[in-house]
Amino acid sequence: MTASRIAFALAVASTVLFSVHYFLWARLVRDPSLPAPWSAAATTALAALGVSVIGGLVLTRLVSRSISTPVMWVVYTWLGLMFYLFLLTVAADVALLIVRVGRLAVLAVTGAPREAVDPERRVALARIVAGAVALAAVGVGGVGMANALGHIKVARVRVPLSKLPPGTPPYRIVQLSDLHLGPTLGEGFLSDVIARTNALAPDCVVITGDLVDSDTGVLGPVVARLADLRAKDGVFFVTGNHEYYSGVDAWLAFLRELGVRVLRNERVAVGPIDLAGVDDWSAAHFGNGHGADIPRALADRDPTRPVVLLAHQPQAVVEAEANGVDLQLSGHTHGGQIFPWGYAVKLVTPYVAGLYRHRSAALYVSRGTGYWGPPMRVGAPAEITHLELAHG
Repeated sequence: MTASRIAFALAVASTVLFSVHYFLWARLVRDPSLPAPWSAAATTALAALGVSVIGGLVLTRLVSRSISTPVMWVVYTWLGLMFYLFLLTVAADVALLIVRVGRLAVLAVTGAPREAVDPERRVALARIVAGAVALAAVGVGGVGMANALGHIKVARVRVPLSKLPPGTPPYRIVQLSDLHLGPTLGEGFLSDVIARTNALAPDCVVITGDLVDSDTGVLGPVVARLADLRAKDGVFFVTGNHEYYSGVDAWLAFLRELGVRVLRNERVAVGPIDLAGVDDWSAAHFGNGHGADIPRALADRDPTRPVVLLAHQPQAVVEAEANGVDLQLSGHTHGGQIFPWGYAVKLVTPYVAGLYRHRSAALYVSRGTGYWGPPMRVGAPAEITHLELAHG
């Protein structure tokens, strides 16, 4: 990304953040007329948190991980709380507007006189709304953090594949996706994921992109733990969009050194299936020979063998199904991660989380094993996916 694009992105982000923080200050501090010293403290805190978001994102690229990690915990936690503060404040404003319009309609029908505005009553109402919004946001955010940082569930999914010969033992794949190792997820998190994956004794492990959120110089020692993954037929990886923000070629070389098989628009035979993998759907924008090529990955294959395609973004299933893919494994969506973001994801793809059928192809979309940004998950629990492929 060029310097001009970075400057433009920072300018847009700064404008949006300033607008949101000003709105929160107006509705949660100014309108409730908080008494001293609470008003000054809340104003200072909002200003400091707003500055910390942009400052932290810049700082994380300039200082060591040991320094940036605590800063980014504050930044990302605040982003999650800010999201819910904004969402709940807007919801409260809409509810109050509906009540106000309803009252005016009743007055218009009955001909009753309008009441004079009572400033004390207005301030009291503003304080009630601000308090309720703050408590609700902190409550939801707290639950979200507990979900994100707690025990990762194993999602067990059985997928029937008609091309598997009858009597074939189920082929077991463990899918890890969207780990987003970076400022707030590190070696302890990855070690736990590896231990739990190995305990499932999979035939193969697949990592469907967005493994990292920093470069090899920062995260190399953490990601090196992937060498401890154990699977009979190996560990396989395809890129997600975030690898292209973090030095993709260096990461691919690093993973190969760990014994991870990187699938770049290619296919291998593992057990009773063909396993294919393609670059991320957005990779062509980054140049350097990257880009998804499903026909290339499937060229000259035996059509009697079931083929499982690893593609980070679920949108690839349209072309995958047209090329005869039996099952596609994807991630990218995080299942929405924090409610109600999943509804926004549905504007991009109808495939948000779980097992789907797209015409003749099956598609499984993981909710992700880690998280991105705010260390919160609300309504979209993280998962280690244990898939059993069987005749059916």
